[in-house]
Amino acid sequence: MKKILFAASECVPFIKTGGLADVCGALPKEFDKENWDIRVVIPNYSCIPWEYRSQFQYVTHFYMSAGNYICDKYVGVLKYEMDGVTYYFIDNEEFFTCQSPYGDIRFDIEKFVFFDKAVLSMLPLIDFQPDLIHCHDWETGLIPVYLKNEFMGNPFFWGIKSIITIHNLKFQGVWDTKTMANLTGFDKSLFTPDKLEFNKDANMLKGGLVYADYITTVSDSYANEIQTEYYGEGLNGLLAARHFDMQGIVNGIDYNAYNPATDSKIFSNYDAESFRKKKSINKTKLQEMLGLKVDKKMYMIGLISRLTDQKGLDLINCVMDNLVDEYTQFVVIGTGQGEYENMFRQYAWKYPDRVSANICYSDDLAHKLYAAADAFLMPSRFEPCGLTQLISFRYGTVPIVRETGGLKDTVQPFNEYDNVGDGFSFANYNAHEMLGIVNYSKHIYYDRKRQWNQMVDRGMAKDFSWNASKFRYEGLYNYLIGDR
Repeated sequence: MKKILFAASECVPFIKTGGLADVCGALPKEFDKENWDIRVVIPNYSCIPWEYRSQFQYVTHFYMSAGNYICDKYVGVLKYEMDGVTYYFIDNEEFFTCQSPYGDIRFDIEKFVFFDKAVLSMLPLIDFQPDLIHCHDWETGLIPVYLKNEFMGNPFFWGIKSIITIHNLKFQGVWDTKTMANLTGFDKSLFTPDKLEFNKDANMLKGGLVYADYITTVSDSYANEIQTEYYGEGLNGLLAARHFDMQGIVNGIDYNAYNPATDSKIFSNYDAESFRKKKSINKTKLQEMLGLKVDKKMYMIGLISRLTDQKGLDLINCVMDNLVDEYTQFVVIGTGQGEYENMFRQYAWKYPDRVSANICYSDDLAHKLYAAADAFLMPSRFEPCGLTQLISFRYGTVPIVRETGGLKDTVQPFNEYDNVGDGFSFANYNAHEMLGIVNYSKHIYYDRKRQWNQMVDRGMAKDFSWNASKFRYEGLYNYLIGDR
């Protein structure tokens, strides 16, 4: 039995702010339980819904030295089993009493330093010795550092391998070296340019990238992009140096949760055989629900996103008046930077029958939009993987994307002459280039409907379930733990 521990800051269904939670919730369930013992550990946030927290079982507790604190810190360990996977929760009210997993970055760094050391410290006490620890993003970046330094004095940890997955390189956990030394208890020899030091500060993600046995990202293109200065966020030199210890593996989605044939959250169920007749029912019902003009012939574009600079929203703002012509509707779901929230509110006020701004996150409404929209727009400045386009394919909704990261890897541009492709894409980060490809998609939708429907057929036939990606992870795990 091969033993793998996933360590992360969030995991579906307990806590979610982004795609990281989907990965850590879905991927562990895919492995063959007869050969793989996959477990997951996250913090025991007080904002985890009570329906789950009330069922957590006490495992053990202990006190742990944490950095240069005067007294040791309490660490509780709880567990919960679901779908054949054991989930552990690191408990400490001082650090994990919160309304959201993230807040003030200084406090976030302190609590995740504590979490990283607690994860390793609990393993001998719960009698679980993993062959490999799979770390996710900067919040778990110090686990490989602790593993190969402070914990190497204990034979229990000898031979344990580590992987760190970059879900978004932009976030790295950077703070001043003096504070980080106090929080971690690390010797000053670790805060050098070849280890944790980064522009005279300390960088948690960099520590993980230096000390992990292997690095993965969430798409092949993103793995190559982050080795360049434009996308590398200051770490491109290190990532290029570790080129041979890194690969991209595209994320998957839960095909049970996102299935238009069985989805109870949408107005009318359909599949690849019936979408031509039934998908439009979802559009007219959503139009009615959101107060838009009810007309199944309108071209509905959806956008579900964090409303941040990364997502290309400045491009939309530049050409929105031309984007939402008399034949087009635009539906947005998301929250984020105030300037973009207000931008979409303003356009919804200006075009009340064409634009719906839903400044919130509602999973129920999101499912309805996936089923109702004709196209989904993702003009991202950069995109490590992206899940929206994968879900769109599942619902017969055509993605319109910028050719970057995982968007480039998963969407094949439509070619009307060869009648191939399953979406639309543009290369340069340019508003009018984006508008041109959106207008071209409208032309295909209205004037070449047979080709449009064939494009939908191809998209719905693609397999982006986790079952497809897990084999690459299995091969990587076997390689690292010696079973080749």
